Amino acid sequence: MRDLIITMIVFGAVPFMLTRPYIGIMIWSWLGYMNPHRLTWGFAYNMPFVQVSAICTLIGLFISKEPKRFPWTATSILWLIWTGWMILTTILSVNPVEAYPELDRSIKIQMMILVTFLVIQDKKKLDLVVWTIVISLGFFGTKGGLFTVLKGGNYMVWGPPGSFIEGNNELALALLMIVPLMRYLQIEIQNKWIKRGMGLSLLLTIFSIVGSYSRGAFLGALTMGFMLWLKSKNKVLIGVGIILCASVIWSFMPQQWFDRMNTIETYEEDQSAMGRINAWWFAFNLAKDHPIAGGGYQAFTPELFLRYAPNPTDFHDAHSIYFEVLCEQGFVGLFLFLLLGTATFFTGSWILRNTKNIDSLRWANNLGGMLQVSFVGYATGGAFLGLAYFDLPYHLMSLLVITQALVKDDLKKLPIEELAKNPAQKARLSFNELKKLQTGKEPSHA
Repeated sequence: MRDLIITMIVFGAVPFMLTRPYIGIMIWSWLGYMNPHRLTWGFAYNMPFVQVSAICTLIGLFISKEPKRFPWTATSILWLIWTGWMILTTILSVNPVEAYPELDRSIKIQMMILVTFLVIQDKKKLDLVVWTIVISLGFFGTKGGLFTVLKGGNYMVWGPPGSFIEGNNELALALLMIVPLMRYLQIEIQNKWIKRGMGLSLLLTIFSIVGSYSRGAFLGALTMGFMLWLKSKNKVLIGVGIILCASVIWSFMPQQWFDRMNTIETYEEDQSAMGRINAWWFAFNLAKDHPIAGGGYQAFTPELFLRYAPNPTDFHDAHSIYFEVLCEQGFVGLFLFLLLGTATFFTGSWILRNTKNIDSLRWANNLGGMLQVSFVGYATGGAFLGLAYFDLPYHLMSLLVITQALVKDDLKKLPIEELAKNPAQKARLSFNELKKLQTGKEPSHA
């Protein structure tokens, strides 16, 4: 039955994806993040639904009459350069047989990010994409949170099989990134029952993150909680909420969870942690030998570990977005990756600065702040998890850039009186505009 339902949804949506490519982005996001076909047991399990949605969306991009625009900003340009760099490093890779399939996967993701840039042109479509991402990943957050509560936190929460977030660590990082988006939707929702439902789902998602037993996500959650408090307008209420939530989790989780978290301090005694450090030294040593382009995709192999790892027999994957990029994209690639992340964060700062005190743009202020918090969670938790090419951070980056473009459009339409409420916009007003604001009439040129 599940197989038929998912098949009917995807193929039934084909005409809509062809005529309204933003619906294609929503279907692609749902399939990519939730992986509903992996929750079936029949013919749909291995059906290429994601490819179908991507092809239909790309066709729709060319035949649809909906307006399309690429937002040319520092962040979007850096993203294009980063995408081009991944192609170059694959050409120069030390493991080309396995590198090209991985490049194919990455390029398909980046192609859909490009489509997101082009077709999401208003707040309604932007919110629909946010809802799709939250529902798709929030399903696992809510389900995993219930599992954690019912089982007393004694078992580990895992993600959908055959996906980027199959592992407990990867799922935890993805859920960590959508918690701020849940908060944004909760602020924007008008219906009190849906608002309460989102609040419950948010709480259960936090339990799911904790129930993953991921130490990297735990550190990311601490940093993100501080940022969430810092970005909140009601710091007392949010601060009390964070403390209460932490207290409940602290008293609920079993001793084995605390034992695992305590290994953060005693990492020298933890075999898993020492294996990660060995992998990080391997990444650094390989990058020194290939400083410009690195080793290309899939450079973490047992054969190369024999040459570059301090302990050549202790093979581990990257377990860090930074060392993953350093190894596979070189020092130049790491610089581009960090620069892209920094530019994305400052895009959020621009949105916050230029929408402050403007009621009609309060939604952008809320979304910009919450997306910034998401990236802080990714940057912190990702230091211990290898998800450098996961589509979610790039998708959220595109949403930030699109929000900035929408804000710029709206600022051009606002009256002087409204612009003057914002310090950054008031500073940009001309002498004549300021004079008109003060006197209520145009200045005399006599």
